[in-house]
Amino acid sequence: MATTAQAARAAVSPDKGTYTYIAVFSAVLYTVLLIAPVIAGKLIEQFGLTPVQVGTLFSLELGAFSLATVPAYLWLRRLNLRTASYIFTAVVIAGNVVSGFVDDFGLLMIARVVTSLAAGSITVIILTLSGKTANPSRAFGIFVVFQLAMGALILAVFPSLFAGAAVSAIYWTLAGLAVLCLLVVNRIDGEVLRTAAAPAPGQAANRVPVLKAAAGMAAVLLFYIALSGVWSFIAQISAASGIDLSASSLVLSLATVGGILSALVATALGETPRRKLYLAAGYAGMALSIVLLFGSPALIQFAVAAVIFKFAWTFILPYLLSTLSSLSSGAHLMNTTNLMIGTGFSIGPIVSGALIQSAGGSFTGMLVFALAGVLASGALVLIAQRR
Repeated sequence: MATTAQAARAAVSPDKGTYTYIAVFSAVLYTVLLIAPVIAGKLIEQFGLTPVQVGTLFSLELGAFSLATVPAYLWLRRLNLRTASYIFTAVVIAGNVVSGFVDDFGLLMIARVVTSLAAGSITVIILTLSGKTANPSRAFGIFVVFQLAMGALILAVFPSLFAGAAVSAIYWTLAGLAVLCLLVVNRIDGEVLRTAAAPAPGQAANRVPVLKAAAGMAAVLLFYIALSGVWSFIAQISAASGIDLSASSLVLSLATVGGILSALVATALGETPRRKLYLAAGYAGMALSIVLLFGSPALIQFAVAAVIFKFAWTFILPYLLSTLSSLSSGAHLMNTTNLMIGTGFSIGPIVSGALIQSAGGSFTGMLVFALAGVLASGALVLIAQRR
């Protein structure tokens, strides 16, 4: 009996360490993407930037975060993941410290790109480790929950906390938070990929089913294109419907809370044989929320749409990612997933903006495009489901 209990604890312990690593790094490193609303005004004031320059800086950061996937194909199976985590975290710390000292915009862009490449590299590790746990849906749920929680905290606290401070204070705060991440690096198994790389004698290599992998990649890409396109312009939909800015802001705050709650629900449920059912329900909710945004929704209808949209979005995501992780025990599939996420995030707002502009300010074409993307993503992820 004692031996059985010890074996059970030994089996669970590595996952607990991985969950801790995921939670801490997800919360801290995604501040790279979350500080944009807080820091934009300070950058304009300190460096005398134009809106185009500010947009370029944030686009480069987001692009570097995603493109970290490309070099990861070379190092992911070769480096000890603990060693890689220490190296990339050190780069993030140094990049944030340097960002606080530079007084030239060109140098700032270089510092931010290097910092984002390192942060994106750790995201690759997070996604890969999540798929290696005994309960991937729970791991991906933790990944989403702590991002959202930190995002809500930043938007609530940072504007007032740094109201009278220079932009350097924000970057140095991010460096301090990254230092805390070093405390949890030793919680992961640094050799988990290399020890699992080769199949056991007499065992066939685990091959990714090409059609299902392609369907899963396309599902993630379309999902992020649709959600980023709608969420980028949801405040404009509210304004065009004549909804007061304060009421709209309150609705979007409630929607963010709903998103955190739904991610917590997905995390608590974890891996389940009902994953396909939960995905179908989530996609149905997301499609319904987009339908509710058509026309000029009144306040109540807009509120219901926004809350359902964010709730469904963050409920779907852990199960969507766990579907991809179930297709292969290899690391490169989840690495490619990170690229699809970044690409979708980048494409969505651009395409949606172009559709709105070409329609003379009407949101109908954009919403039709987003609805089609959500439905196609839902169909593709069901194709990718492992039997």
